[in-house]
Amino acid sequence: MTGASPPGGAAGDGHYGEVLFEPGHPQEAERIDAAALAYDPVTTGRLRTLGVGPRSRCLEVGAGTGTVTRWLLEEAGAAEVVALDRDTSGLSALTDPRLRVLTADLAVESLRPGTFDLIHARFVLMHLPERRAIIARLAGWLNPGGRLVLADAVEVADPLDTSSAYRRVMDAMWQALKSTIGTDTSSVPAYPRFLREEGLCDVAAELFCPPMVAGSPLALFWSETWNRMRPELEETGRVDGAVIDEALAYLASPRFAELGPGMVMAWGRRP
Repeated sequence: MTGASPPGGAAGDGHYGEVLFEPGHPQEAERIDAAALAYDPVTTGRLRTLGVGPRSRCLEVGAGTGTVTRWLLEEAGAAEVVALDRDTSGLSALTDPRLRVLTADLAVESLRPGTFDLIHARFVLMHLPERRAIIARLAGWLNPGGRLVLADAVEVADPLDTSSAYRRVMDAMWQALKSTIGTDTSSVPAYPRFLREEGLCDVAAELFCPPMVAGSPLALFWSETWNRMRPELEETGRVDGAVIDEALAYLASPRFAELGPGMVMAWGRRP
């Protein structure tokens, strides 16, 4: 489906997997795992520092292909992990008895998965228009002493580059994501404030920008993302096929070096 309004709603009311990145696409798992290779070491390092361990009951929101879920089970030794996603087909290889797979929509207000010592959501909330209400709901699912860890993307654009093919395609991508499925990263830097507003303590945050070099997993992720979004990118009017091809060639070139989108990770603890 292109940038037209999703069935039954206005532009921006669509779902990630239904409008742009279908879970059944032959390259979707590879695309997701390429991003995981870039971000998982930072995510798991932070979760380890926060004390996820053998007695922890964990909720992994937007579990995807299960890379963080697997770490929680195999490395952290969590007592139980609930892996929640609208499409859980990527978790079929995980058979640990401590794992409960929950196929559900996080935006459904009646959802009650239980209470947890850790709730982690990465690159999920930025795609959901109801993100502020969902943060409140997630905070309400914490046990006393439990931690909520939120991670989403922020753009760290070069202010001197407004016209390169790379910049034009990246800007077109964010516009297309917003118009088709409602993606909005503008409030991501406010996540620490949101956590404080929910009564959490020990709130902190960090920004991580993984290296963007040719041949890296992250370059593969962006290349596959842009190729899959070609119609939506062109519909923004910011780029045409020639500009997209130029940006893709730059991604694969030895000259490629950019400060790409970063990941803000914010966390807090229920008193």
